[in-house]
Amino acid sequence: MHEREEQGLADIENTWDTPVICRVEVDLPGWLEQLTGHANWEVYEEEEDDGYMSFAMRQGRQTAEVTLYHNGYAVVDVNGRALFDGTLTTGTSDCAHLTYYHAESGEPITLN
Repeated sequence: MHEREEQGLADIENTWDTPVICRVEVDLPGWLEQLTGHANWEVYEEEEDDGYMSFAMRQGRQTAEVTLYHNGYAVVDVNGRALFDGTLTTGTSDCAHLTYYHAESGEPITLN
């Protein structure tokens, strides 16, 4: 193997060993509108824990609970019925925006 190829492999291995933070921003009212077909959802209560954030929401007589786990998993219940139970990504919702950062420096990471 050539020196240049070895350096390239070392750079790739170092990249995979770098801690990364993923930040998910979600338009909660927009996402619930997307899931239910009803607009004008509002957040009326929030709860935060080490592993998740939970939001109680309402729209008229309907109530919803949205739980966003720090590992990217999400659960949405509306009137006690599960509407979403899975990984929240830009592929599963147009209302989600994911941003990645180097954990040590805070510099943004651009994915291709």
